[in-house]
Amino acid sequence: MPRRVLVVGAGFAGLAAATSLADKGYDVTILEKNDSPGGRARVFRAEGFTFDMGPSWYWMPDVFETYFARFGKKPSDYYNLIRLDPSYSVIFGPTESVDLPAGLPNLERLFEQMEPGSGARLSEFLKQAAYKYKVGIHNFVWKPSRSVTEFLSLKLLYDVTRLDVFQSFASHARKFFKNPRLLEIIEFPILFLGATPENTPAMYSLMNYAEMTMGTWYPMGGMHEIVRAMVSLAEEKGVKILLNQPVRKVEIADGNAKRVITDEGIYETDIVVAGADYNHVETKLVDNAFRNYDDAYWQKRVMAPSSLLFYLGVNKRVPKLKHHNLFFDEDFKLHAQEIYETPRWPSRPLFYVSAPSVTDPGVAPTGSENLFILIPVAPDLTDDEATRERYYDIVMDRLESYVGEDIRNYVVYKRSYAHRDFKDDYNAFRGNAYGLANTLKQTALLKPSLKNKKVSNLFYTGQLTVPGPGVPPSLISGLVVADEVAKEFA
Repeated sequence: MPRRVLVVGAGFAGLAAATSLADKGYDVTILEKNDSPGGRARVFRAEGFTFDMGPSWYWMPDVFETYFARFGKKPSDYYNLIRLDPSYSVIFGPTESVDLPAGLPNLERLFEQMEPGSGARLSEFLKQAAYKYKVGIHNFVWKPSRSVTEFLSLKLLYDVTRLDVFQSFASHARKFFKNPRLLEIIEFPILFLGATPENTPAMYSLMNYAEMTMGTWYPMGGMHEIVRAMVSLAEEKGVKILLNQPVRKVEIADGNAKRVITDEGIYETDIVVAGADYNHVETKLVDNAFRNYDDAYWQKRVMAPSSLLFYLGVNKRVPKLKHHNLFFDEDFKLHAQEIYETPRWPSRPLFYVSAPSVTDPGVAPTGSENLFILIPVAPDLTDDEATRERYYDIVMDRLESYVGEDIRNYVVYKRSYAHRDFKDDYNAFRGNAYGLANTLKQTALLKPSLKNKKVSNLFYTGQLTVPGPGVPPSLISGLVVADEVAKEFA
């Protein structure tokens, strides 16, 4: 009789772990708190609009290809990918914007126009970033980080010396570029990693390689199409997905997780993989005696940002918007400091607008625009309706100034989402949106362990353990933990 596995949570990591374990012959059931799978990548529909609730950028297509290939499939078996061109637009003011074209030759020409000599320097910058991507994404992130011996090889030590882990991203970028606009373009992915560019390792130029060389893509129908694909594959492998099953307790006896209790029932098990928020599992689902980490440990963790989100249905088109629009028309450094160094609601926020209906008319009624607005903010802030409305007016003033037309009076659907929603829907520690910050002191062995040290059959996956936050790392996290389960419970 196959061993029974209960996976808590149907986010990317939970689905990946469940599918991999079922493929290995385990009897797998997912217990999902919400009424639909996908975690932060859920979808909802209102007034004829289809809104992706969370992730909106499709980067690192090779990771998705690797995931599906493990099961003899391809992404194209499930959804249609479109490469965006321009990849995105960066708005520096009401009359100043830069469209980032797809393809390196076009990018090099753009950089050269903005700063003579920078086209060639971009090529060298990305050459170094390519090495970091190869080592980081194809090697380091696949390590379970359970023992220092995983990293004890001369080849790995040599790789580490070339990853610039002890140099800041800010200083590294300034070796190549001087133009402040180019620096903001290069540094923008860092805003979501959990530290200022001055405090983020230069290793993370691998994000620039992923963005600029591999491209920005969109699955027609929306990002939730990835979830639908993963659910279809999971069920094909025999995974059972039970919705509306908030877990209340993981019962442990004799050093083993024996059963999982939800609002709907009691489930016996041989193995538990927790894809829910790691801190929530530790503090609410297992007894204190079986925790890996105490409260003091968790309070010292540095978190990546939370977000204030607005989902807007607009009953007219907004021609000036691209699919992805970054509003960098305020002080980048000030906003980063107000997220990471002096946490507070930002005084002059940067923000991001996704208009998927520019690429995909099916996500909005005919003649309408689907807008997703995101303001990165510090975690653990007091979140109330008055604050949300104040920031709505701030960003809409600037958005309307840029596009040169009224939008607010054409909004036929509006929904906001922030800290308290992340806590309610995902039990998110401190209301975070992106998990742990990618700092040097929270990398690899220094992240929360994927295995419970006191319970022999309790594992963790997702954005608070290895390899880290983001959709591709979450897929990898699920596959890595499944392999670890199989090593111990063949």
